[in-house]
Amino acid sequence: MFILSMALLFTTLSCQNKYPELGNGLFAEFVTSKDTLVVELFYKKAPLTVANFVALAEGTHPNLADSLKGIPYYDGTIFHRVIDKFMIQGGDPTGTGSGSPGYSFGDEFDESLKHDKAGVLSMANSGPATNGSQFFITEVPTPWLDNKHTIFGQVVKGLEVQDSISNVKVNPGNNKPIDDITILSLNIIAQGIESKRFNAAKSWEKELPLLEEKRLKKEEEAKLETERQKKLAEEKIEAAAALYLPLIESYKNKAVTKDSGLMVYTITEGNGKKPKQGQTVSLFYEGYFSDGKLFGTNVKKIDEEFGSFSIQKEQRGLYKPMPMLFSAEAQMIPGFKEGVFGMTIGEKAFFYLPSYLAYGESGRGPIKPNTDLVFIVEMLEK
Repeated sequence: MFILSMALLFTTLSCQNKYPELGNGLFAEFVTSKDTLVVELFYKKAPLTVANFVALAEGTHPNLADSLKGIPYYDGTIFHRVIDKFMIQGGDPTGTGSGSPGYSFGDEFDESLKHDKAGVLSMANSGPATNGSQFFITEVPTPWLDNKHTIFGQVVKGLEVQDSISNVKVNPGNNKPIDDITILSLNIIAQGIESKRFNAAKSWEKELPLLEEKRLKKEEEAKLETERQKKLAEEKIEAAAALYLPLIESYKNKAVTKDSGLMVYTITEGNGKKPKQGQTVSLFYEGYFSDGKLFGTNVKKIDEEFGSFSIQKEQRGLYKPMPMLFSAEAQMIPGFKEGVFGMTIGEKAFFYLPSYLAYGESGRGPIKPNTDLVFIVEMLEK
């Protein structure tokens, strides 16, 4: 009898749910001028954002002006921005895209939530920590919005309604539907004991300071991680410099000093052919300070050894030989130009440039004024 009674009780509770097929959870029912769609709200993963949305929908938000309290905020609003194969946006009582509830709050990201499918409910904003009342629902995956817009729900019923809204005719200037698509009512539906306990107004007041605490903690963790990475990078540079400095000193001791003060040592002989004036040659170069630390190179292996490898640099094709016009007009620092002009095709050479043959008293970028420089250059025929 007890088991039978419990079964009858659960059957009765299930029948009381408006959408029993969706199971337990907190849901938002969008009754629109097109049709109805239902969104599951992620009140555990984005509690502040859901609390904001629910409290606005129910007119119970603590931050609302007194004149708006008790009034369902979203009822009668329109989808003011609709872009097919992207998303539909609403939540602005002014219908212009510039309205707000009179306050803003921070972003609430959960790593398990991604803009990876149609029907994702996410906050619209104008930048970090500018969330208010506006939201959008995706029609396709939009991964570039991850960690920029807070996800707080997913369409679980009526996804075809989202599609029908996205297909309406719009004004090309602002993507506003020519004929208004109205949210006739936005109803919050709690199914199950746990979701019924969710109090939006109280959750907002509880979660708002917690989000700020999380933000400050995340900033501190990011700062510490940046410092840690910087220290590791410095250690790698020091270790690499310690390996390269003896080689640089060895080349310097073997180098011939030119009248200009440029010191040159041939590491590998070339084929004896000097480029002609006006000919373009290709150069691999490694640039060092006199203590063995690297300041620039187009040799991938060297950048990797010093911990300065850049994927962006690789994508831009900067780990390839550098073209140089073999001409007196070539825009190069004096010592580098003099050294290269003395090379033959296939040669690899060491140059030690006194500061006055480099960037002199002015310096440049990471190169301080009056700094001697070292180059190892390999010349290839283009």
